[in-house]
Amino acid sequence: NSEDVRCKCICPPYKDHSGNIYNKNVSQKDCDCLHVVEPMPVPGPDVEAYCLRCECKYEERSSVTIKVNSVILLA
Repeated sequence: NSEDVRCKCICPPYKDHSGNIYNKNVSQKDCDCLHVVEPMPVPGPDVEAYCLRCECKYEERSSVTIKVNSVILLA
């Protein structure tokens, strides 16, 4: 299920741009700043420096397990 995977990039403040968190459903190999951060908040020459500051993590979850646990807790 495409909603069960995501790449989460946490980018701290850079120059005059505030920090931000970006989420996108991409494959594990595409889990990096260049594929997830859209729109890119900095101009071309600053992209590499900006992306080096971002921390990107690939996350998986099981929505079926979450739903089953919710039903059990509510019963």
